Amino acid sequence: MTSSATMISPLAATRPLRQSVSLLFLLLAGLAGNSALADAERDFTQLLDEAWEFQMSEYPTFASYLGDRRFNDRWGDQSITAIKQRNAAIADFRQRLANIDKAALNDVDQINYALFARELDSELREHRFDDYLLPFSHRGGVQTLNEYTNGIPQETVKDYEDWLVRMGKIDTVVEQTIALAEEGRKKGIVPPAILMQRVPDQIATQLVENGADSPFYTFFESLPKSFSAADSDRLQASAIRTIEQSVVPAYRRLERYFNDTYLPASRDTIGLSELPNGAEWYEFLAEDFTTTDMTPDEIHALGLREVARIRSEMQLIIDELEFDGSFQDFLAFLRTDPQFYFDNPDDLYEAYLATSKRIDPELVRLFGKLPRMPYGVKPIPDATAPDTTTAYYTRPAADGSRAGIYWVNLYMPEVRPKYEIEVLTVHEAMPGHHLQIALQQELGEMPNFRRFSGFTAFTEGWGLYSESLGHELGLYKDPYSRFGALTYEMWRAVRLVVDTGMHSKGWTRQQAIDFFTQNAAKTEHDIVNEIDRYIGNPGQALAYKIGQLKIQSLREQAEQALGAQFDIRAFHDELLGAGALPLDLLEQRMNAWLLTQQP
Repeated sequence: MTSSATMISPLAATRPLRQSVSLLFLLLAGLAGNSALADAERDFTQLLDEAWEFQMSEYPTFASYLGDRRFNDRWGDQSITAIKQRNAAIADFRQRLANIDKAALNDVDQINYALFARELDSELREHRFDDYLLPFSHRGGVQTLNEYTNGIPQETVKDYEDWLVRMGKIDTVVEQTIALAEEGRKKGIVPPAILMQRVPDQIATQLVENGADSPFYTFFESLPKSFSAADSDRLQASAIRTIEQSVVPAYRRLERYFNDTYLPASRDTIGLSELPNGAEWYEFLAEDFTTTDMTPDEIHALGLREVARIRSEMQLIIDELEFDGSFQDFLAFLRTDPQFYFDNPDDLYEAYLATSKRIDPELVRLFGKLPRMPYGVKPIPDATAPDTTTAYYTRPAADGSRAGIYWVNLYMPEVRPKYEIEVLTVHEAMPGHHLQIALQQELGEMPNFRRFSGFTAFTEGWGLYSESLGHELGLYKDPYSRFGALTYEMWRAVRLVVDTGMHSKGWTRQQAIDFFTQNAAKTEHDIVNEIDRYIGNPGQALAYKIGQLKIQSLREQAEQALGAQFDIRAFHDELLGAGALPLDLLEQRMNAWLLTQQP
């Protein structure tokens, strides 16, 4: 899965490159037609220019993440007034877009127009549900703002000075977060208590007596050797002073409010449908994340069919191993036998590194174009590792100053099975998220709003589809690794059932945990964290399987149509060549490509 910064809500916008127009077209189109085209292109370009600048200034942490240093000393304004003003600005962008004659744009910009409209509409629709009144997440957020340093520049003295200024404004971030939470509490828009019970321990890590013991100080412990001794001493002293005088007092206020007021007000229910307009809200999220018009009931039924199909394939491997016991006995064996686990985090980390290195040389057999930007493998920070998933990926900086990162969870290695390392690495790193996202960012002819955003059904669908490529990359050699690959596919099929079950059908958390446990070899710790993730992020988990099934069907269609002429490298290059797309537009693109490939 890809990570998303908690306080970022990216809006699609940027500057597209003007498309060249041939002299012949100008002569044939006539002066009036050319004038209309020029006016439309100018207006469209200007709109995207303004919207991109709006996004960078309104979401400064996102700008920093992309490598845009202009706003590195700021947090986004999360006051209710600012949030409503941003929504009004987005509505204005949408109206201005509607005033542009789409038909007067060239073919490429007509696609850009449609995608830009789609993202603006999504922002406006979600705002109606007051989603911003749920500012807390058990997977990180205001209580772990120090983790933003994983994605900001760390090269110059000014980079560190900017972060010091940002640190000094954390009290405002905390105050605005509390105000949002209070408004949500008054309106009955509150999160499940089962998730919020994890947050106090995360806040507690910030409550240090000595600034040098703060998670925020880690950023200043090893400053670049190019800094003078005077600069290093000054920055470190300023960091300790800011932590002790501003950061820690802010978190003490947050602790009092959260523990005394917000946590007791959290709800006992878990489903989004339990909130005001919750059923409609969930239907919107299901549509938005999957880029389809499938209803929660249809998605639930699809999940049950996929679970049954994958379960039968799992049974074939169990029979191959001549295991003496039931399906549940085999899952228990996988979860408990020491042969499948490392007993220390260092060995687990080395296994992730070794697997990554083993995959990379094989990619040229499946892809004609690979990204220039490298990726690295890092441990998930200790503060959030107990409460988050097995791994995730973060994209490279747009300016090339930061590589992509495959983050792996080393907490409790005794619950991280060896048989899932290959399939997990294929999904999160190469040829999964890093290959797709880094390639997308390198599509310089594409507007930035497409280079640096995406559609979850495509991005995560590609990640899950990539898992199946492990066979073609020489992975999954033993039955347990093959079972691990099926476990990961089952994991995503289970999501369709439990996510819709909890948020649309009234399932309890325990029902969801039990269904997951009965069908996949994930360990109990992982299963609980996964179910809690789906509770806290409704609808997102639906995108993986639905996207994968679409990509698989497109490949099968191409293989059947082209037979011996099918070129897997050409297929993958075309599939990834326009960045992330909604599934309907992806199908149109690949159908058009297929016509060009047939003799």
